[in-house]
Amino acid sequence: QKIPIIQKKTKVKMLQIKNILLGKVKTCILVFFIYYLLIVNSLSENQKKTENFAVLTILDKVNSQSEIVEIEVGREYKFKNLSINILKCNNSEFDDDPEVTAYMQVGDTVNKDDNKVFIFNDWTFASSPSIRPFDHPVYDIWLKKCYS
Repeated sequence: QKIPIIQKKTKVKMLQIKNILLGKVKTCILVFFIYYLLIVNSLSENQKKTENFAVLTILDKVNSQSEIVEIEVGREYKFKNLSINILKCNNSEFDDDPEVTAYMQVGDTVNKDDNKVFIFNDWTFASSPSIRPFDHPVYDIWLKKCYS
């Protein structure tokens, strides 16, 4: 049996169209997979690792005594009439000029004013404590380091 030339050309064209579509689908899947890998990799690199412990120096201005305290991240620490909570503690990834930052909440247990929850609720920097200073009439708090 001979297949007419018109039918042969139609079958060849159909196979070509099928192969082209299959190639496009494979290319789209490959591009999507590479894009997905790049996005996941960049997101994981941008997330900083939070350390488990923070070291603070607390100065009592009244009697001029300082104390170095180690606080577990996420746990409340009581120091005299202060309640200190470190929510995050990060070390920078730069080796030449490392920066230590911590998100700290400090409450005064003597002050029972409902309108003012924290006397300090912000990021603090080990290298520059004056950027976000802890302002209290009796105590000064400085971040020293973070570690796991």
